[in-house]
Amino acid sequence: MTTAITPPTHDPTSPIPERFFELLQETWGFDSLRPSQQAAIASILESRDTLVIMPTGGGKSLCYQAPAVFRGGLTIVVSPLLALMKDQVDSLIQVGVPAIRIDSTLSAAEKRETAQQIRSGNVRLLFVSPERLANQDFIRFLEGNEVHTIAIDEAHCVSQWGHDFRPEYRQLRALRKSFPKAAMHAFTATATEKVRLDIIDQLGLNSPRVLVSSFDRPNLTYRVLPQVDLQDQIREVCERHRGSGGIVYCLRRNDVEMVTEYLQRKGFSAVGYHAGMSHDERKRAQDAFLSESVDVVVATVAFGMGIDRSNVRFVVHASVPKSIEHYQQETGRAGRDGLPAECVLLHSVGDVMTLKKITEGSLREANASEDIIASARNQIEEMSRYCRTPLCRHRALVEYFGQSYGSPSCGACDVCLGDTDEVPDAKTIAQKILSCVFRVQERFGVNHVVDVLLGSKTQNVIQRGHDKLSTHGLLRDISKAQLRDWVYQLIGQGALELDGSEYPILKLNAVSRTILFGDAEPRLIRTATTAKERKQAITSEAAQFSDTGLFEKLRILRRRMAQEQNVPPFVVFSDSVLIEMSAYRPSTLDRMLNVSGIGKVKLNSYGSIFLETIREHCQESSVAMDVEWKKSTGTNAVPSRPVRSSSTSKKNVTIPMLRQGCTLAEIAAAAEITSGTVVSHLLELMQVESIPSIDGWVPVELQQKIIAAADAVGREKLKPIYEHLQQSVDYEQIRLVLSFEKQQLAT
Repeated sequence: MTTAITPPTHDPTSPIPERFFELLQETWGFDSLRPSQQAAIASILESRDTLVIMPTGGGKSLCYQAPAVFRGGLTIVVSPLLALMKDQVDSLIQVGVPAIRIDSTLSAAEKRETAQQIRSGNVRLLFVSPERLANQDFIRFLEGNEVHTIAIDEAHCVSQWGHDFRPEYRQLRALRKSFPKAAMHAFTATATEKVRLDIIDQLGLNSPRVLVSSFDRPNLTYRVLPQVDLQDQIREVCERHRGSGGIVYCLRRNDVEMVTEYLQRKGFSAVGYHAGMSHDERKRAQDAFLSESVDVVVATVAFGMGIDRSNVRFVVHASVPKSIEHYQQETGRAGRDGLPAECVLLHSVGDVMTLKKITEGSLREANASEDIIASARNQIEEMSRYCRTPLCRHRALVEYFGQSYGSPSCGACDVCLGDTDEVPDAKTIAQKILSCVFRVQERFGVNHVVDVLLGSKTQNVIQRGHDKLSTHGLLRDISKAQLRDWVYQLIGQGALELDGSEYPILKLNAVSRTILFGDAEPRLIRTATTAKERKQAITSEAAQFSDTGLFEKLRILRRRMAQEQNVPPFVVFSDSVLIEMSAYRPSTLDRMLNVSGIGKVKLNSYGSIFLETIREHCQESSVAMDVEWKKSTGTNAVPSRPVRSSSTSKKNVTIPMLRQGCTLAEIAAAAEITSGTVVSHLLELMQVESIPSIDGWVPVELQQKIIAAADAVGREKLKPIYEHLQQSVDYEQIRLVLSFEKQQLAT
């Protein structure tokens, strides 16, 4: 029998004082830090200027909040949006941290009260906007207080090369003169090397420590699919997550209104959000989403930066984002609690062209330089290439930001899951499309050419005699939406051109002719999997949560408590806290204190009422309490704490057991993770160590079957192999066998 290996609660060699971890446990209910958090906090406690690049959901706010409480004095937090400031202040007050904000929504009396609190020296975190810090009277007021630290959130806003440049952020450099003794720390979730250097320069950071976490979000499943039936594709995603929070991003206001109305007709709790709405209308929509009164918000990209809801389970892009940075930032609003979430991008070349036109027009109207316009145009093209290139999405995103991706397959994107297929007769289809453009004398747009190919008998087709063309009806067996997408795919590959702005027409070019003469091989893709298959792929991880009935009861209770206090539900408890409660079902307040994310203040505020609900559920359902409680070790150990650890700590369990040859089931049980996660750790180990054999994990006969299937259908995607084996072999086993084969061939 294998004995579980219990990791330490934190790195004993850490330069962070032991008392800090005690404060962390008492206030936030955490007894450990992620490695990236630990490095950032160590730098901040040293009062060294720091640039922290940490993905959304990585816990970057804790990096400036916890040191502020630990060290004392005043930390100024610069934040771009009022909603974001309010949510952070509400969350801090919930755990007993003295935090305040100063913004335009406060009355004169409230501002006087806030100023008095700052003068008292009791406030630890002051949240302000960059515009407020441009006020010299306000700066003079702050200079009379002990300002230890300046934390600049969403620091990418300072760079004109970033995805959300805000000129007022450029003024923050002046804070160095006003507070020469204060260390300055900049935080952002996304920044390329060019943007990082610009942030350092514009803020005047002094020999900063630059800490870049992994840009990968392993809990997110990325899907990039061509638009076929846009509204139905959006509905399909919402259906997979019915009852959960989600965001649907649209390019235009009209699209927002159309999609919102459609989802409402289909029975979804949805609300729209765009700049054409009044301030009060937008606020009501945002508040409804944050309070979980509605599940889905359909919005332009004006929505989201100030959204702190941690349990967004899906994000849909109904059009192509402006850049990969925008895409990373916007998809990052899903799964901030670390739980599985899905991000779907529905793209078309038509949207790319529209986006280029809108973006360039807007920049020229704002008198932007040609360099900025060229940069924006290039960012859109990079985003378009990301959509068109069938490479692992996790790998593509990580490598875009200058990092390497070790695993050969993420198992969590459309490419690695086999959601899309290459069309086997792509050349023939492309030749028919190009031939039709030629037959109509290159004088018509996409819709007309598609109508001819489908054999339509529209008035326009008949009047022009195009129903008599040899290409009329050549592709009548293809759906109109699919055929339109293929035309746009050919445009994206440079095999066709659109000429004109208001009513663009299709034109052939040199590439078109090489395809027509059979000298070039175009590539066309189409959706391969069904909605049911996609649902299975993204919900398998969530199946480990043991008591969904209790979880729903706790969600309802959380919503009621939040409404009583006029705060968003996640401010009371995050979904991850409720899931741990429902999984372990603590029987006493002392045991509830061991749930990650529950400190003493929240225990006193909410512990008894949540404990009562847990007890009632266990009695009604005849299920046990205190499930799988184990005792952890370490200087910060709390008696009877359920074993939990970060991804790095899990590897402290799995890697030694893998080296010992333990079975996947034994390792999964010991580390309390899924077998798929164990395989992921094994694949990472194989990147740095030679594994002599995988016979203990995959029987030799099964290895031979998998290799034979791969020989038959190819090794580019896992799904064809899975289907060739009649779905009798796990994806994890296929991944492991192919990775081992690759390692053996390389040695």
